[in-house]
Parts: sequence; structure tokens; C-alpha cells
Amino acid sequence: MNELLVEYLPILIFIGIAAALAGAIMLGSFVIGVQKPDVEKNSAYECGFEAFDDSRGRFDVRFYLVAILFIIFDLEVAFLFPWAVTLGEIGVFGFWSMMIFLFILTIGFIYEWRKGALEWE
Repeated sequence: MNELLVEYLPILIFIGIAAALAGAIMLGSFVIGVQKPDVEKNSAYECGFEAFDDSRGRFDVRFYLVAILFIIFDLEVAFLFPWAVTLGEIGVFGFWSMMIFLFILTIGFIYEWRKGALEWE
């Protein structure tokens, strides 16, 4: 058991040095940096212009729909990378399985496109 703990000692030392270094850098930034807040530094900044509404305002539901669709189709494309790496090993069955997957994904994309879910008015 003691041998197992000795193997983890370098990791523990690394974490300790990293935490000490992070703390020293943050403390040094606070001590050395000039702390002169003014009206401009304390003002809300939103894309180059003043905030025009409450930050807890409601978004249009289309924003969430487009965001969810982007995430879905973006994550589905992530399945192509491991498939491409192992294509030589999985053979013809793996190839046609991915073609069926991409076909179903394309059908879903066309459905969303036809329904107008990707349109922003």
C-alpha cells in the first residue's frame, strides 16, 4: 500500500506547485497592478454599446431552437472523427453503418430546414 502512495507523490507535488504558483500569480497581480477603477471601468459593457435592457430579460424561443439544433448537428459531426480513424479496422460494415447514420442525419436536417427552424426573421 505504501508503494502505491509513493507512486502518486509526484502528482501530489505537481498539484501543490501548480496551486502555489497560481496563488502567487494572483496575489502578485493584485499587489503590483494599478487599482484605479473609474466610471468607464465599472460600467456594463455589451458588444461595444451600453446595455439597453435588464440582463435577466427573456430571449426569443427561436434563439434556443437554433442553439439546440446547432449543438445537435455539431455533436453528430463529432462522430465522424473516430469513425474516420478506425475505418480501416471496421471495414465495409462500419462504412455502411455510418452511411445510414449520415442519411438519417441528413433527413433530420432537411426536415428542420423545410419547417423553417433555421430561419431567423
